Amino acid sequence: MRPFEYQKPESKESAIEMAGNTTMYISGGTNQVDLMKKHIHEPDKLVDLTAALSQEISIAENEIRIGAMVNNTTLAENENIKAEFPMLSKAILKGASPQIRNMASTGGNLLQRTRCPYFYDITMPCNKRNPGSGCGALNGFNRMSAVIGYSNECIATHPSDMCIALVALDAKVEILNTAGETEMIEFKDFHRLPGEKPEIDNNLPEGAIITAIEIPKNSFNTNFEYLKIRDRESYAFALVSVAAALDMSGNTIKDIRLASGGVAHKPWRWYKAETFLKDKEATEDNFKQAAEIAVADIKTLEHNKFKAPMLKGAIQQALQNCLSNI
Repeated sequence: MRPFEYQKPESKESAIEMAGNTTMYISGGTNQVDLMKKHIHEPDKLVDLTAALSQEISIAENEIRIGAMVNNTTLAENENIKAEFPMLSKAILKGASPQIRNMASTGGNLLQRTRCPYFYDITMPCNKRNPGSGCGALNGFNRMSAVIGYSNECIATHPSDMCIALVALDAKVEILNTAGETEMIEFKDFHRLPGEKPEIDNNLPEGAIITAIEIPKNSFNTNFEYLKIRDRESYAFALVSVAAALDMSGNTIKDIRLASGGVAHKPWRWYKAETFLKDKEATEDNFKQAAEIAVADIKTLEHNKFKAPMLKGAIQQALQNCLSNI
């Protein structure tokens, strides 16, 4: 880790004033510190946001607002979150380890970078780390890589569990830009697909700060599931994950949300499968057809062909698990 200047502002406005081309923000540091140690991120200035951003979870009539500095453990264990958005709580508790969840911030979780081994190994080519150097994983060992939405420039996957639940719950990201203006970004539009610029993970403007997450209240707090398939039960990233939630009227699906992790460069919504299931009966056959609709769009790589049947089965099982509370 090379030397850097460290500053800890008391307000988000002061933090914005410190932004610059060689400045990076830090909150929990559970990903940023690792990247600095491995010489992937080498900021000249590090701005600590822990005193500048909110650690509050506030309840309004139509939404819940989560301050960017709320740590993952606090968020998962909050009684209002467990009551209104239990899928979010379950997804968070499936991520990382208790020690990391105690440190990781809500805002920082959105900005964590891929765990692709070619990104972390600075001796290997990686367009995300070193644009134009090539994608080492494309013709390398790509067992953990994407199966949808990728490009020849990058086949990395997004690592977060929390973000899969947030995209399924139609969350919004509140940011403060360098002009001191507050903006809202739909969560589905916050992260990017790699395209020709895989080095850009998201649509957060340069120098801007995530200040809060807002989630609209909904009817997905009864019939839900977050299913994560991984190599070991703790401290492992998803091979495939599924966030599923049903709004039921009897046995009819009034509305549905279906998203996955471990499959793309961003949290992935299965919109076609959602459209298929809406207003249909919650049957095993319909769940099977929805899963088939989802996997029809994927394109596996040499070492992750197993993800096709795994994903299909995970979607079916997650949807079936949603019915356990009926």
